[in-house]
Amino acid sequence: MNGAQSLVKTLLNNGVDTVFANPGTSEMHFVAALDEHPEMNCILCLFEGGTTGAADGYFRMKRDVAGTLLHLAPGFGNAFANLHNARKAGSGILNVVGDHAKHHLRYESPLKGDILGISQAVSHWTRVSFNATDVATDGAAGVQAARAQNGQIATLVLPADTAWNEANAAANRWDSKERLRRPSIGEIEAAATRLVTPNAVLMIGGSALFGPQRKLAGQIAAATGCRLLADTLIPRISKGAGTAKLDQLVYPISPKIAQLKATASVTLLGANRPVAFFAYPGKPSVPEPPNCPITDLCTPTDDIEWTLQALADAVGVTCITVAETHSLDLPDIPSGQLTLEKVGLALAALIPENAIICNESVTSGFHVIPPTATARPHDLLAGTGGAIGLCLPCATGAATACPDRKVVALTGDGSAMYTLQSLWTMARENLDVTVIVFANRGYQILRDELTNVGVANYGQNAQAMFDVENPALDWVSLAKGHGIPGTRADDMDSFAKALSTGLFSDGPSLIEVVCPSPA
Repeated sequence: MNGAQSLVKTLLNNGVDTVFANPGTSEMHFVAALDEHPEMNCILCLFEGGTTGAADGYFRMKRDVAGTLLHLAPGFGNAFANLHNARKAGSGILNVVGDHAKHHLRYESPLKGDILGISQAVSHWTRVSFNATDVATDGAAGVQAARAQNGQIATLVLPADTAWNEANAAANRWDSKERLRRPSIGEIEAAATRLVTPNAVLMIGGSALFGPQRKLAGQIAAATGCRLLADTLIPRISKGAGTAKLDQLVYPISPKIAQLKATASVTLLGANRPVAFFAYPGKPSVPEPPNCPITDLCTPTDDIEWTLQALADAVGVTCITVAETHSLDLPDIPSGQLTLEKVGLALAALIPENAIICNESVTSGFHVIPPTATARPHDLLAGTGGAIGLCLPCATGAATACPDRKVVALTGDGSAMYTLQSLWTMARENLDVTVIVFANRGYQILRDELTNVGVANYGQNAQAMFDVENPALDWVSLAKGHGIPGTRADDMDSFAKALSTGLFSDGPSLIEVVCPSPA
C-alpha cells in the first residue's frame, strides 16, 4: 500500500465518499488509488473553483464533508474564491492538494508555489504530510478538522513522493469527542429576559434557519413577542409553506438601517453581527441604532441546537406553542409580457415540494424571490462571502448530495460566466438541475454600487466595465455546447413552458431569461 492508497481508504473509513476533482501530474497516484474504489464518488470539475463551490453546496445540504482534489499552488489559487464563500458559510471541506516530491522542491520548477501561504489564508487547518506513513493519520485528522465547530476548511498537502512511497495501513474512523461551546445558564436567562422587552430582536443563523431548529426559533418568537431576523447572506434557509416567519435584512445599507430603526436590542444566536457589505461615504458600517446593545449569545461555531433548546425552555416554549408560519398560497401562472415579478410568480407556482433553490441572481433576485415565501416548502442556498461564481458549482454539489430533490439555479449572466464549466459537470453526472440565467447583459449590481458610492454620472470607460455586450452572450448555445438543452424565453408563455419542462423532467436544463427592466 502506498500513501495515496492509504489516504483513499482512510477517507472512506471516515465517511468521506465524494471527491470533486481537478487533478494534475502530482496527483496521479491519488487518482490511481481512487480508481481502486468504485464506492468513492469521483466527480470531475473543469475548473478548480467548481470543485470547491460544489463541495460547499454538498456540505450545506448533506451536513457532512466532501473532499476536493487540487493541483499545486495555482490550482489552489483557482479554488480560493469559492473556498472563501465556503468559509463564510461555515461549510466543512477537506482539500487534498498535490505538491512536488520533496526532493524536487529545491528547484524553481514552473509550478512551484507557496501552497502553505495560500492555504493558510483561507483554511482553518493546514497540514503537510512529510512521510508516506503519516498520510493516513493526517487524512483522518483533516476530516475531523473539517467537521469541527460546525464545519471548517481543512487542507492536506500531499507531496508526490508521500503518495507513491510505501505506507503502513489506512487509519480507522476518528470519532470526534468535540464538545461545542455553550453559553452559561446566566447568559440564557439574561437573553430570555431581554427578548420579552419591547422591540427586541433575535437574529438567527446556521442550523437555526432550517429544519426543526427553525420551527423552535419561531416558537421562541411566539412565546416572547420578539422579532425573528436573519442576515442578508445566509448559507441555507427553509422557505415556503409551513416555515416560521422571519424578516431578512436587505443588501443596501440605507434600507437596512431603516429595518432596524426602532430596535432596542439584538441577540445573536448562530449569527454574526450584521454589517454593511461595503463602506460608503457618509454612511455607518453597522445598521443598528446608536446605543442598541448587540449580545453574542451563541456564535456560528457554538452549539446552536443546544442553545436554541435551552432558550426555548427558559422562555416557556411548550409543545402547544405555535409559531407564526407561512401558509401555502400558490399564485396563478402569469402570461403575456415577461417581467421579473412574473418570473417569480411562475417559479412560486411551479417549484415542487422539497426543491432546492441556489440563488446568485443578485439584482434580479430582489424581484424574483419574494413570491416563493408562500410556495411549496423548499430550501434556499445563497451567497455568503460575496465572491462571484458560486451558483452553478453550489447547485452541482447540492444535486450530488440530494439526488432525489429538484435543484433550481438562479444566476445572473455575469455571475454564471465565472464558473460556466459547471454546466458540463451537470451534464456528465446527469444532475437534476434547472438553471435559469437572467440575461441583463451586464454586472447590474456594479451599476447600482456606482450610485451607492455617490457617482451620479459615468461615461464610456465605466460603461465598458459593467456591460457584457458586443458580443452578447448566447446562453442557449453555451448550454448546448456543454451538453445541456437550452431554451430562450422572452415572454411569460415561453418561460412557463420551459420551466415546467425543466422541473418535471429528469436531468439538467437551462433557460435564458431575456431580462426586461423591473416593472
